[in-house]
Amino acid sequence: MSTVRVVRPRAQAGAWSDGDPYAAALRTGRGPLFLCRADGWLLPLDVERWCAAADAVDLQVLRRCEGAVLDVGCGPGRLVAALGAQGVPALGIDVSEEAVARTVRLGGQALRRSVFDPLPAEGRWGTALLIDGNVGIGGDPAALLDRMSQLLCGDGLLIVETVPGLDLDERVLVRVTDARGATGTPFPWARLGTPALLRLAQRAGWRAEGQWTVGGRSFAALRNRSTNSRAEPPNSTAVTINHRARKPSGDSAVAER
Repeated sequence: MSTVRVVRPRAQAGAWSDGDPYAAALRTGRGPLFLCRADGWLLPLDVERWCAAADAVDLQVLRRCEGAVLDVGCGPGRLVAALGAQGVPALGIDVSEEAVARTVRLGGQALRRSVFDPLPAEGRWGTALLIDGNVGIGGDPAALLDRMSQLLCGDGLLIVETVPGLDLDERVLVRVTDARGATGTPFPWARLGTPALLRLAQRAGWRAEGQWTVGGRSFAALRNRSTNSRAEPPNSTAVTINHRARKPSGDSAVAER
């Protein structure tokens, strides 16, 4: 395991590009797909679940959401689509063009954008999601938590999926690889168990709202430390996103405010 400095997720875009195994797996909706460390250790990625409709565990998470929802690293869009079907204003962001395109095909709203890039409605999101291991984005969870605080309204809610059953705090360089040996470019990643996440969050001023494990998956909910003057009430639906779709490019919107 190697310790890595944080790199802006925009620099990771090559790791999730059209020629990458991740994009190919999203196009087919099937794995196998893995994150591979330099020592050869493989973490299976649950492509089939990500490309399916939101399941019972996902829906339990979504029932906790308040106000307009930002899904960071939305992947193929099952959560954004499920929120939209419930009439909840929601936006997915992802650095993968294929992930954003698939989200839009499901009827969701999405931008091809890094979480560290300028985003719509900064400081006004009621809830933000870091699901499917996306607390690892950038390889520096403390920096990511700081950014999430900027995006959420005062007292906004952050829901994070963590590694189940472990007090883990791992920072590594990984590549996406498939069963045929195709690999993407290396990028920094992190993996956190709930205890490690709560320690980081407490140091950063977040308030622990709760933690739970269901269906073999673990989650924690945090309240924003921010008192951002732009904040909307948690249940506000002031953030709206229209349906103007256009061809995605490197930093372009597939759907914008």
